[in-house]
This record gives sequence, C-alpha cells and structure tokens, in this order.
Amino acid sequence: MIRKLFAVAALAAACAAHAQDYPSKPIRIIIPSTPGGGTDYIGRLMSTKLHELNGWSVIPENKPGAGTALGLAEAARSPAQGYDLVIGQSDNVTLIPLLMKVSYDPVKDLAPVALVATTPMVLLVSESSPYKTLPDVIDAAKKDPNKISYGTSGTGGGVHIAIEMLQHAAGFKMQHVPYKGSAPALADLMGGHLQFAGSSISSAATLIKSGKVRALAVTSPRRNPALPDVPTVAELGYKDFSVVTYYGVLAPAKTPPAIVSRLNSDFNKLLARKDVQEALASQGLETDPVSTEQFAALIQSDIGKAKQTIESAGIVVQQ
Repeated sequence: MIRKLFAVAALAAACAAHAQDYPSKPIRIIIPSTPGGGTDYIGRLMSTKLHELNGWSVIPENKPGAGTALGLAEAARSPAQGYDLVIGQSDNVTLIPLLMKVSYDPVKDLAPVALVATTPMVLLVSESSPYKTLPDVIDAAKKDPNKISYGTSGTGGGVHIAIEMLQHAAGFKMQHVPYKGSAPALADLMGGHLQFAGSSISSAATLIKSGKVRALAVTSPRRNPALPDVPTVAELGYKDFSVVTYYGVLAPAKTPPAIVSRLNSDFNKLLARKDVQEALASQGLETDPVSTEQFAALIQSDIGKAKQTIESAGIVVQQ
C-alpha cells in the first residue's frame, strides 16, 4: 500500500514538473477543415491570440477529410503531451461518430480543453417566398406533409439534426434535400428549387444582409447579436427549443491534467478579451468560457440529444 502511494505521488510530481516546463517546443493546432469557413477562422484566431498572450510558437495546420473527422482522428492518436491540439465542433465530436465508422471515440480518445464559441443555425426562405414567418412554414407543412422541401449541408449534419428536432417539437413533416455544403443549398433556395433551408449564420450572413434570403428564426435559446432582429424558435412558441453548434479545443486523452488546466485558463483569458469577442461576434459566434468539466458535460449532453433525434428521425447510420 505504501509503495503504491509513493508511486502515485511520484507520478503526480512528474506531471507537475512536466507542466512547469511546458511548452518546450511549438504547439500545433489541427484544423480539421479546408481554409475558409468557421472552423478554420476559429483555429487561426486562437493560434494567433495564444501566441500574443504567451509568446509561444503556435502553428495552425489544416487537416481536412472524412467530413472533418480526419483531423480529430490524427489528434486522438498523437502523443498526449499537450503539443497537438485540435479544433472540434458539434459535427465531428457529436454527430459524425454516431453516423459513420471513425477511428476515434470522442469521449474516450479526446480530452476537452476549452469551449471557444457557440452559434445557432438560422432558418431561411428566399426573399420571394410567400412564407413571412416560421409559423407560416409550419402551418403550411402541417396542412400538406412533405410538400415543402428543405435543404441542408448534408445528412446527419448539425442543420439536419436541428430541423428534425423542430419537426418533432412542432409536429410537422418536410422533405429533406441534402447537399454537399451550404453554398449549393442556399443557391437552390434563392433559385426557387427549395422552399426552406437551414444554415450557419456565417454562411448565410451576406445573403441575409443583401436581402436575397429571409431569416425566420435562429435555433439558440437567445437572439444572436449578429442577427438581433431575428427571433428564436423558442420565442415563436416552442419553449426550451435550443440547438447550437459548439466549437472547442481538444487534446489527446491522457494529456497531463496540469497542462489541460493551464491551457483552459489561457484560452479562457483570451475569450474574456474584447478584441477576441468582437472577432468571434463578427462571424455570429458567441463566447461563454467554461471549465473543462463543464465542456465535457456539454459534449455528453449533446451526444445524448443527438442519439435520440437520429433514432426518432430514422436517419441511416453508415456501416
């Protein structure tokens, strides 16, 4: 027993010493997407600001592929020393592992470090649509199930899950049309080939501002600062409805807790800065710094809700 206690104490001392020496080489932040878009923006912003805060060498590296799962897989198999971090988000942490075979378990193989931002989806119609409000769309869909078609960036993505949850909450049914990205879905919405669509705010913001599409609602529990005049789904009668995309920093599992704690503290310092908050807000992203434990709880809750939606909607899981 005494020998075991000595071993535990020695391990704790070694971890503390390792954390004191950290970092002794450049830190890589893996961005699991191509350049451009929300994930890339966040990864590069965090890399730049972490360097400004500490003077550390921080290198952003794009690793796209497998619907953004490739970057998380690489992080999961990297040495657990705090030098390989990854930007994870709802799709590749929560949804993709539930819908397709991947080489990582987001809970067992990755350690939550810091929640960077959240953003809702925005629900849209074209500027020429006869539907002026979200209740207009819901009423029409109830009267004629599956007549209204809605577009998303792909089956099983965050927007698809959000609209399936809305259909379940409001008791109506529409026809899903998946696309390979938001851009073609929004193009077909403007062209009259779709009656309804969902998108990230960053992908749709320019079209909303130019009046080419009409924003009917956002899926967050409160209005988004980037679209202050757009109501939430909850405001329109569906109490407690909330679906947001989260973005955060993760590390390989078994990264020393002292290093994870240090990184959480540093990222949260960045997120408290006005310049960082304004940079994120420009993309429709909101900050709400939390502990690693709270971030882990958010991930677990999100996985649980997604499982229920996937089962109730009959979304096919890729074998």
